[in-house]
Amino acid sequence: MKAIAITMRTAVAEARANRGAFWTQLSAMALNDIVWVVFWVLFFRRVGSVRGWDQSRVLLLFAVLTTGGGVVLGVFSNARRIGQLVTDGGIDAALSRPVGPLPYLLVRRVDAVNFGDVVFGVCLFVIAASPTPERTAVYLLGSAAGAVVLASFLVTVGSLSFFVGRGEAGDLGFNAIILLSSYPVDIFGGTTKVLLYSAIPAAFVAAVPARLVDHVGLGGVLTLLGVAGVFALGASAIFTAGLRRYTSSAIWTRA
Repeated sequence: MKAIAITMRTAVAEARANRGAFWTQLSAMALNDIVWVVFWVLFFRRVGSVRGWDQSRVLLLFAVLTTGGGVVLGVFSNARRIGQLVTDGGIDAALSRPVGPLPYLLVRRVDAVNFGDVVFGVCLFVIAASPTPERTAVYLLGSAAGAVVLASFLVTVGSLSFFVGRGEAGDLGFNAIILLSSYPVDIFGGTTKVLLYSAIPAAFVAAVPARLVDHVGLGGVLTLLGVAGVFALGASAIFTAGLRRYTSSAIWTRA
């Protein structure tokens, strides 16, 4: 555990090295988030609501998504790069460390610019979600659970590179789950909706936690935490199974 903490501190120090680029990227990230919020505000002012989702609920969804997504892409940014690291030999360095390869890889690289998403998500929740102590607790817990589901999914699709020898699945999976998580799950139907609760668990990243904030229930909270735990265990198992058959590409790179 101490080695993981040291690795994370080193990653944070590296991320802070270029402050000029950091503030430029942070501004671009904030602008992108603001544009997305303006889009939803204009949309719901015109249509009112869609299948039970109105402006306030969608802004709550976006607050959860940017908070949890910012944590994953900021603190555990290598989660979306597992496939690339496998195919490029980037995990070789992790195998020589006296810690688990997966935890080491996840904290080895920090993208500080994505912390802006976390700040934006918290501010959006405070401004648009009528926070109370109970709602705030569920929002924080739901965002954390959504972050676990997102990171687990990214690790899972990235780990497929152990078996197929290609790293594109990670990028495709990342784009799919982020895009689908940005929309209320109830606007989808049939097979697509089933996929959002299973193969591409976008519903559990933002929509389900947001719904729990509005309708707090112990059963729903426990279910969300259980789902997050299952996806985390599944991701670890698939990564470990892939690691057993891993053959170094003989390229020693920085993870």
